[in-house]
Amino acid sequence: MSQLPPGLAGQVHDGPPVKPLPAATVLLIRGSEPWEVLMLRRPGGADFAPGANVFPGGSVHADDRLLGDPLRGAAVRELFEELGILLARGARGFADEADAERIRLRVAHGVSFPTALKEAHLEPALEELHYFSRWVTPEQLRRRFDTRFYLARLPEGQEIHPQPGEVEAWSWVTAAGALGDPHFTMVLATRRVLEMVAVDATAESLLGRYRSRRRVAVTRPVLRVFGGRFEIVTETLPAIPRARGRRPR
Repeated sequence: MSQLPPGLAGQVHDGPPVKPLPAATVLLIRGSEPWEVLMLRRPGGADFAPGANVFPGGSVHADDRLLGDPLRGAAVRELFEELGILLARGARGFADEADAERIRLRVAHGVSFPTALKEAHLEPALEELHYFSRWVTPEQLRRRFDTRFYLARLPEGQEIHPQPGEVEAWSWVTAAGALGDPHFTMVLATRRVLEMVAVDATAESLLGRYRSRRRVAVTRPVLRVFGGRFEIVTETLPAIPRARGRRPR
């Protein structure tokens, strides 16, 4: 079993299960061998995983349906809102830093993200998001999410612009480096997802593994009381896939 993190332990309740909110998160990668993934740390007062290193993402908003697919749309929007990376394309090709800056200015003036894209003649590049994992928060917790995890590549020429007040720090890390650092705090789902992707030595192998996947199993971690504490039954977590080549350095 794996002990429940202190931040989540305070959310355990004994009432009827609350309905999980649909959510999406993105593992944005750069490089090839080794490849790196972009992670952020939210401030201490954040609603979810305060002080922990997580992937950019969040719950689905009503306007995300205007982006064609509410889940992938939420992933594109959250990545842009939290870290300024724009997964979109127009008649000239994939969005560049100038396109992203124009969208940031429009959003800063109160224009919705879907409207800002439409004004700029851009469409979300939903096909660049590769769905590979899905987690549903245990029923005993007050705040529950039904989260889809996506893989995507960093668009060429774009730069990180962290959201003030929402992102305390951000970093590019190798999966092996993050997993091997005892001071790099992560919640259980983040750690297991990193363990799942760490087995691929190259970005091409990683993306190839999941690019054409048709079905994704739903992970529903189970909480049980053990020694007077709530702990997660590790047998309910997804298996770590078999490596195709050398591990990332």
